[in-house]
Amino acid sequence: MNILVINGPNLNMLGIREPGIYGNDNYEALVDKIASYCEERAIDVTCLQSNHEGDIVDMIQQAYFDKVDGIVINPGAYTHTSVAILDALKSVDIPAVEVHISDVSSREPFRQVSYVSYYCFATIMGEGLEGYLHAIDLIEDKLDPEK
Repeated sequence: MNILVINGPNLNMLGIREPGIYGNDNYEALVDKIASYCEERAIDVTCLQSNHEGDIVDMIQQAYFDKVDGIVINPGAYTHTSVAILDALKSVDIPAVEVHISDVSSREPFRQVSYVSYYCFATIMGEGLEGYLHAIDLIEDKLDPEK
């Protein structure tokens, strides 16, 4: 199984940006946590991050050509603004789970809209970095229900 984890704007600033909301662990700790978790499960994983919407669209499109089995995506602020990321997910038709470190449903009103949720088969909010592991489990269950 091959999973792509995509992180959007400002996720590279974990541990610096609003630690009361996002925690004290940095982006490298997140990537290490995901890599260790996937290694234990014999899942190939690639973690990518960009602050640029077009780069994220390119990552999603490349996942199709790389024959990625599942996508975990935290689009950051693009969650609430990017039809382009939604359309990219729809175009590649790869099972995807949306992840947010914080519980965006209890935050500012503008954070209540998620364009990517129109495609993703699940959304995980408010579980901190553990939410990424939960998302990986959901993809694994969807792709291999016999496990």
